[in-house]
Amino acid sequence: MLTRRLFAFGALAGAVSLSGCMSTATSPLGYQPVPPLEPKGKERFPVPKTDTNAIPVAYRRQRVRAPRGFDPGTIVVDTKSRFLYLIEDDGTAIRYGIGVGREGMSWAGGATIKRKAKWPTWTPPAEMIARQPETKKYAGGMPGGPKNPLGARALYLYEGNRDTLFRLHGTAEEKSIGNAVSSGCIRLMNEDVVDLYERVPLGTKVVVLQDRRARA
Repeated sequence: MLTRRLFAFGALAGAVSLSGCMSTATSPLGYQPVPPLEPKGKERFPVPKTDTNAIPVAYRRQRVRAPRGFDPGTIVVDTKSRFLYLIEDDGTAIRYGIGVGREGMSWAGGATIKRKAKWPTWTPPAEMIARQPETKKYAGGMPGGPKNPLGARALYLYEGNRDTLFRLHGTAEEKSIGNAVSSGCIRLMNEDVVDLYERVPLGTKVVVLQDRRARA
């Protein structure tokens, strides 16, 4: 999850022009909230409900015009604007507010979701333990649960058959949404990552734009 390397998904990312971009912060559809999908199956822990009063309207889950140039079903992460888009087949997208990696730990490119987990185990990589020795006690893995930094769900990103170590995952720190605070991974509110988990199958393509804005 925590690494500085960039990876490329050339055929997919290269098909999208990143020049002449403009902000997607304002939805041309007006505010259209999207009700959350209920999680399927039994939950080991209650999924925390989002305190929407703590979240600016722009970062609440809503339907917007889709960024151009992406196939339906693709996830597009706009790190500059702090949005994640799930492209739909009618010219719209479901947009989620996100938290992104701190400066110097952000990443870009493309990958495929090849693993999904409920209440995932978190294992800090060696480079994080070197930076933050207090995490060494979790070198063998921190069990999933409400205090786990991966939250209620994690979507694991692969380049071919190689785990990139990057994740789309949940967080209980609602105030982190819209900010650059994580160590590289993309975080969503727990309620949002559960919703996204239910909507996307394995094999979903993910494109991450670093310091660029998807064209509205």
